[in-house]
Amino acid sequence: MKKSRIVAIVVALVVVLVTVTVASAFTYQIQWGDTLWGLSRRFGTTVETLAQINNIPNPNLIYAGHFLEIPDGTAVPPTVIPPTVTPPTIPPGTTTYVVQPGDTLSSIAQRFNTTVYAIVQVNNIPNPNLIFPGQVLIIPVGPYPTATPGPSPTPGPSPTPLPTTQPPSTSFELGGQTLNLAYPDRMQFAGMRWAKFQYKWTAGDSPDVVASVINAAHNQGFKVLVSVAGANTYPAPGSINFPSLVEFLRGVALLGPDAIEVWNEQNIDFEWPAGEINPVSYVNNMLAPAYQAIKQANPNVMVISGALAPTGFDNGFNAWADNRYLAGMWQAGAVNYMDCIGTHYNAGATSPTVTVGHPGGTHYSWYFLPMLNLYYNTFAGTRQVCFTELGYLSAEGFPGLPPNFSWAANTTVANQAQWLAEAVTLSRTGGKVRLLVVYNVDYTDYDINGDPQAGYAIIRPDSSCPACDSLHAVMGGG
Repeated sequence: MKKSRIVAIVVALVVVLVTVTVASAFTYQIQWGDTLWGLSRRFGTTVETLAQINNIPNPNLIYAGHFLEIPDGTAVPPTVIPPTVTPPTIPPGTTTYVVQPGDTLSSIAQRFNTTVYAIVQVNNIPNPNLIFPGQVLIIPVGPYPTATPGPSPTPGPSPTPLPTTQPPSTSFELGGQTLNLAYPDRMQFAGMRWAKFQYKWTAGDSPDVVASVINAAHNQGFKVLVSVAGANTYPAPGSINFPSLVEFLRGVALLGPDAIEVWNEQNIDFEWPAGEINPVSYVNNMLAPAYQAIKQANPNVMVISGALAPTGFDNGFNAWADNRYLAGMWQAGAVNYMDCIGTHYNAGATSPTVTVGHPGGTHYSWYFLPMLNLYYNTFAGTRQVCFTELGYLSAEGFPGLPPNFSWAANTTVANQAQWLAEAVTLSRTGGKVRLLVVYNVDYTDYDINGDPQAGYAIIRPDSSCPACDSLHAVMGGG
């Protein structure tokens, strides 16, 4: 769980840096299809800067016709040319539709009783979140495509035929990340049916090291998620032994867990070698061969992609912003090699029902719904989201907070209980979430100068568990 540290540092710095008087700027009128991200790339600035100087509370929501101040002392604003629309060739069994202002692929898919993925596939749309008024779309009206996304930027491994198996269930389930499964009764009372364990792997490890925790959780009636990450922080270039990892995961699958998460926060150099961070490398070297090995060993294991560190920091060397990395995974064909999209959300300090008001800033990663929609929509609705870490930090009962976690200063244990219940309710009823793992149940380590893991625990220092009661209520009595 590093994301909180990264975003706390990066966003705090960004907020400080952009809270300045803009020396020179020009005015730009927002056009249909514009996004702050696209405008920031066009004008050589950042989303955070544009949001700050224009007082935009939600950087994901801007309106055509409104005006923005663009900080730039020398650049001449380019003439906005609407995208060229080339009438497509219409395949049999399809119709066409001209995109209207306010349309999204989701609303169009619903209107024509098809799927976002089907429209993306037929029209070869690289970014399912970006369509333009006047754009002509081919709409499949018969059986819509089920093939996976187009070619990877770099050719990946050819899939090996896998044993026939039923697709993973799509119904929502709740779990908890636990240190040692010390509170199975309280987890079950809270409605948790999954127990998550994280294992820090080193090349040469035997899969048998996780056999005892898998068996113990199964004996208590839990399904088991094993999350496998590297033992070394800030790993050296070329240090990940991919073949060894794949064989380890094959062995873990033979032990009978119910799900395996393939790595952790691979978009930052804390977990992946600096200078080698790249979604194509992750998909081709790790996720794809691991998926094939796991499914060959045990086709009933759900494979979850490694959850990314939600961060806007992106220098292409030490880190990739998670939205850019996700888009790269989509282009690399990651959807072929996972059953669920691994996701982390552990920096919330507001109700998951809101999208403004976080003391840390406006970046989407501070807010539950923008995070969920980003991950789900990037893969065009072809896979559900698995929150392999979702938690709220409260310092109640502890001697303060580490400086990088100051955004959680006002979060009470009562907030933690309420917001976890709200996040579960949104996930359970929205259809986008397959699994939500509460981070965490029972961790006891609290580093006032580093990682306050125990502050996330729902079993509090006085052994109370308000979140157990609130989760019990929203899960229908467990």
